[in-house]
Amino acid sequence: MRQPHHVQSLERGLAVIRAFDAEHAELTLSEVARICDLTRAAARRFLLTLADLGYVRTDGRLFSLTPRVLELGYAFLSSLSLPEVVAPHLERLVAQVHESSSLSILDGDDIVYVARVPTSRIMAVSINLGTRFPAYATSMGRVLLAALPPADLDAYLARAELTRLTAKTLTTPAALHTELTRVAAQGYAIIDQELEKGLRAIAAPIHDRAGAVAGAVNISVHAARATVEAMRRRLLPPLLAATAAIDADLRLNTHHAARA
Repeated sequence: MRQPHHVQSLERGLAVIRAFDAEHAELTLSEVARICDLTRAAARRFLLTLADLGYVRTDGRLFSLTPRVLELGYAFLSSLSLPEVVAPHLERLVAQVHESSSLSILDGDDIVYVARVPTSRIMAVSINLGTRFPAYATSMGRVLLAALPPADLDAYLARAELTRLTAKTLTTPAALHTELTRVAAQGYAIIDQELEKGLRAIAAPIHDRAGAVAGAVNISVHAARATVEAMRRRLLPPLLAATAAIDADLRLNTHHAARA
């Protein structure tokens, strides 16, 4: 049930922006209307308004986003000290293990990438800052979900749509809860081709000064290059060393910010 303050036109305008993605970089008016469940007339008004504001361009038939939409997320990302603190550690970690590494935070039921140092592209879907994936099927997402208070985790498990993304994806709340309990106890998570076939990843949490989980860092590898056991043996120690160093820097950064 929507609250009295809810502005439906704002919701629909944001839905129009979100209709565009890597697979739908250009859309017709009819396609936007269908994706956003709008009438053609309403979709046209939203698209032309966004064009007037500089967020959308059109050749008369096809519509696409402009770089100006980056402003919508930049204010949030630039206000975070987290990516600035983490970035040098990711660079050192990638140089050490020769695999890609990323930082994400939990936003609703998804993870959002806020820092990344890639090596080679190993996923069918490209990953950029702001990329979102369902938390349940990612190593970083499981680390972040495992850190939720019990009531919040129960609420997530009750509402989450656990879609089967590959043959290995956990798709029942009970199985996911069991795995999250294991993740919380061991302090890291490993995903074995649950988000995408051929992709394995290992992740560990990072903590703020109060000890709360502030985000998660992962290392992702192609399944042909490392078994799960090899990841534990070769990648887990440097990952945990990196997250411990990040934790120390975050405590120092918060202390300096408090004194400024």
